[in-house]
This record gives sequence, C-alpha cells and structure tokens, in this order.
Amino acid sequence: MPRPRKCRRICREPEYVLFRPDGIAVRESVILTVDEFETIRLVDQEKKTHEQCALQMDVSRTTVTEIYERARAKIADCLISGKQLAIQGGDYRLCD
Repeated sequence: MPRPRKCRRICREPEYVLFRPDGIAVRESVILTVDEFETIRLVDQEKKTHEQCALQMDVSRTTVTEIYERARAKIADCLISGKQLAIQGGDYRLCD
C-alpha cells in the first residue's frame, strides 16, 4: 500500500492561471498543478536549490526533483506543441 501524499506548503498562489498560444486554435490543454508551479518558481525564478525548495515546501528533496521534472516536461510540451497551459489543483496548503 503506497504512502499517503503529503500536502506541499505553498507561499503564494499564481496570479495568472491560463496561458495559450496566440493566433491558433487550442486543441489540447495541459494542467500544471499549483505545487508544480511553486517548484518552478522557487528553483528557476528564485534560484533556490532543490534542498532549499524542499525545506520551504515541507517535502523531501527527491520529491522536489520529481515535481520539478514533471513540471518542466509539461511546460516543454506546451511550448513545443502549442498547447494551452492551465495552473490549477494539486495537494497543497498555504503558508501561515
């Protein structure tokens, strides 16, 4: 039996939740969860290490790496394939 998923701690929800290519009809959507968004924000924008990100999100470093790789793959799929990107859902809780 797998372990229950631990809620990730998120310090702010995204201001913008939908991105789509300009000038073409959108055929497909990709869902980026809020915890995947937070991982991208912390690692790529704030330049935190996976260890620092894990401490802030209250998960293990290996979990951060898995979340980060999933998020990067989704973003690449949207950019390369012209898919819409929506940010929503996920197992998270807001910081105090």
